[in-house]
Amino acid sequence: MNEHISSAYDRDLEGITTLIMKMGGLVEEAILLAANSLANRDVELAEQVRKSDKAIDDLEEQINEEAARTIALRAPVSKDLRSILTVLRLAASLERIGDYAKNIAKRTSVLIEMSPVSGADAALRRMAREVEAMLKDTLDSYIRGDAELAEDVRQRDQEVDQMYNALFREFLTFMMEDPRNITACMHLHFMAKNIERMGDLTTNMAEQVIYLVTGEMPDDARPKGDKTAFVTDPG
Repeated sequence: MNEHISSAYDRDLEGITTLIMKMGGLVEEAILLAANSLANRDVELAEQVRKSDKAIDDLEEQINEEAARTIALRAPVSKDLRSILTVLRLAASLERIGDYAKNIAKRTSVLIEMSPVSGADAALRRMAREVEAMLKDTLDSYIRGDAELAEDVRQRDQEVDQMYNALFREFLTFMMEDPRNITACMHLHFMAKNIERMGDLTTNMAEQVIYLVTGEMPDDARPKGDKTAFVTDPG
C-alpha cells in the first residue's frame, strides 16, 4: 500500500512539475518579448505580452488546484510535502514575474509615442535578458535538484541591482538636463524597477530550490546592490 501511494504521489508531482516548467517557459518568453517590444518600438508585440498573461495566470490556478488535490489525496510528509510547498511558491513567483512583464508592455505602448531616451531601450533589454537567464537557470536547478546552480543565481541578483542603479542615475541625469525627458524617464525607471523586482522574485525561487534540496534556507544575507530610495511603481 505504501509503495502504491508513493508511486501515485510521484506521478502527481511529475504532472505538477510539467505544469511549472510550461509556466516558466511562458514567463521567460514574456520577459524577452516585453523587452524586445520596447527596443523595437513594437506595439503589437507589447499587446501580445499583455494577452499572454492570462495563460500564465491560468497555469498558476491549475497548479494550485493540482497541488491541493495531491495534498488531500496523498497526505505527503517530510520532503514530499516540501516538494509540494515549493511548487506552490514557485508558481506564485512566476505569476508575479509575468505581471511585471505585462506592466512593462503596458508602458511600452505609451513610450512608443514619445521620443526615445538615448541608450535606455538597449540597456533595459540587457537587464531583462540577464533576469531571463537567471530564471532559466533557476528552473533548471529545480529540475536537476542542483543547489549549487540555485546559489549561483542567488549571487547574480547583485548584478541586476547594479544594472538598475546605473540606469537610475542615468535617468536622473537625463531629467535634470532636459525637463522634456521627465515623463519618458519616469516610465523607463518604473520599467527598470519592474525588471529589478523580477530579479528579486527569481532569487526567491532559487532560495526555495535550495530549501527543497537541502532542507534549509540560505543562512547568509542575500547580497543586494539596490541602494536607491526613489519612488517605486505601485503596480
